[in-house]
Amino acid sequence: MKFIKSFAFAVLVFGIISCSKPEKTSRDEPIKPVPISKIDNAQKVELGKMLFFEPRLSKSGFISCNSCHNLSTGGADNLPSSIGHGWQLGPINSPTVLNAKFNLAQFWDGRAKDLQDQAGGPIANPGEMASTHTLAIEILQSIPQYVDLFKSIYSVDKITIEEVTDAIAAFEETLTTPNSRFDQWLFGDENAITDVEKAGYALFKEKGCVACHNGVGVGGTSYQKFGVVKAYEKDTETLGRFDVTKNEQDKYFFKVPLLRNIELTAPYFHDASTVDLVEAVQVMAEYQLGQQLTQDEQNKIVAFLKTLTGDQPVITYPILPPSTAKTPPPDRN
Repeated sequence: MKFIKSFAFAVLVFGIISCSKPEKTSRDEPIKPVPISKIDNAQKVELGKMLFFEPRLSKSGFISCNSCHNLSTGGADNLPSSIGHGWQLGPINSPTVLNAKFNLAQFWDGRAKDLQDQAGGPIANPGEMASTHTLAIEILQSIPQYVDLFKSIYSVDKITIEEVTDAIAAFEETLTTPNSRFDQWLFGDENAITDVEKAGYALFKEKGCVACHNGVGVGGTSYQKFGVVKAYEKDTETLGRFDVTKNEQDKYFFKVPLLRNIELTAPYFHDASTVDLVEAVQVMAEYQLGQQLTQDEQNKIVAFLKTLTGDQPVITYPILPPSTAKTPPPDRN
């Protein structure tokens, strides 16, 4: 009863949060403001949050979605590559989950068409959570509180991976970061950003960065080759879109990363080759645009990029229901 009351309270809170003011008109710029998230099904979102933090979805009973997409650190883990089952290191830098709804697809190589498709991948990936969909469902089905929640929300007696990933995706849809200082400027507040930051944005457009980094997410809407005008010579364990399409022309094409909250999500690039945002800006100018920026230009662009940090999601850590005698035990091997 206490668990159900807590869940009902959380749903009430989400319901309150979902109320939003009428949308304002913004400046006509290639970058668009992040809209306020509107929650249509608060119960589903709350269940998705529980599953996002649920370590029992992993083989070890230790790793959750939040392990690699930590909501305390910009929706990423701030590591060169994430640590998976048995301390395995992933082959690529973990992208942020914040504002991921604005991506044209998920993962650097775009192999998941949307957030729901992405949510099922890590659970069964032997290098990440290392479980199986069958085992994950068996665990959830062994816990009466989860069974009751899925029945209430989805009208099912038997949980499937489709409901699990749908709920996780519904929660992740709410993980947006509106009200950045740049968004405030877009909405007409001239004092929201400084003259130096405005100059950085002007350079961002003038140099051509905005050709790929535009829209609500300031990126995420196209695939581009890493090394357009200069070959990228560093070793990498992934070949980008080629790993999905097997098309030779797609080698080293990656989904353009979101630049929202970029100051929070170092290290940068798919290979995590730098933790310095100034260096990252120069690498992009050199390899993608064929330009050498002055130190002053680099600093101004970075000053602009830091205005893209928005309000971080306020998350109350969920209280998860206890395991039962029927719940499969964790396997640390």
